[in-house]
Amino acid sequence: MLFRKRTKFEENDLLSVIIACRENNAQAQRVLFKQYFGYAKSICLRYSSTVEEAEEVLNEGFLKVFQHIHQYDTNQPFKAWLRTILVNTAISYYRKFHKFDPHIGLENVPDVPFDDDVVSYITADEILALVQELPPAWRTVFNLHVIDGYSLREVADLLPANEATVRSHFLRARQRLQQLIKMNYPHFFLTTPHETR
Repeated sequence: MLFRKRTKFEENDLLSVIIACRENNAQAQRVLFKQYFGYAKSICLRYSSTVEEAEEVLNEGFLKVFQHIHQYDTNQPFKAWLRTILVNTAISYYRKFHKFDPHIGLENVPDVPFDDDVVSYITADEILALVQELPPAWRTVFNLHVIDGYSLREVADLLPANEATVRSHFLRARQRLQQLIKMNYPHFFLTTPHETR
């Protein structure tokens, strides 16, 4: 058959969009990209030092999505599948351009008194901005463990790295974030948390 009939899809029907993407329908691919752009970019930003780096990870991640969309099980949540691809793409990018050096970022970070309740008064975007200030190794370990729910053993396997080094990076990332919160939001520590806002 010389001309294949293009698969029709409804923009608001994810399954029909995915089926059309599986047939390399460029319009459906644009729709899927547009619908999940914000969600995908937020994941990529967590793992990146700059917006430009996040955009590279995002573009590479969506390329993988379209290359492997026939492997997506439509009985599973699409967002979870997309997230896995983006996180794996971010890790690959990190390994390619940053290299996990177990000696980088092992300097001592002093403990500071910290009330964990203060975090509830800071927006997610504000916390993301602070996480992006962490050294790449710390940021990657922190994101994988705290935000994406991998165990430290799993993080060590993904990077790959020694589990003790990963644990050390995680503890230092947490301490540094606490420092950054105290430096950027000192007013939250002047009063009790219930009186701050």
